[in-house]
Amino acid sequence: MLQLNELEEMRLFSYENTKLYKEKTKRWHDKHIQPRVFEESQQVLLCNSLLKLFPSKLKSRWSGPFLVVKVYPYGAVELREEDSKREFKVNGQRLKHYWGGEVERNKCSISLEDL
Repeated sequence: MLQLNELEEMRLFSYENTKLYKEKTKRWHDKHIQPRVFEESQQVLLCNSLLKLFPSKLKSRWSGPFLVVKVYPYGAVELREEDSKREFKVNGQRLKHYWGGEVERNKCSISLEDL
């Protein structure tokens, strides 16, 4: 009976230790989160979460840049594509700021017959 009580104490002790560890790591993680504030007429990149399911080296996870049309409360953001002028809403957690310059979207092809 004494051994059973000792095992029960060890189980409770380890349960409490894991609970403390999870709280500590959550505090550390939350402290290092940097809030992203988006404003209208700002350029952003959109994360394509489908690429996580089908990993590919040659495809980028980030698409864009898109133009911020409107920022809604609770993190929703309305974006506009520059080419097609299509507007859509996304979660603000899927966005990051675009700090680069203009993106050249012209495509060129080279046929092998010319070489």
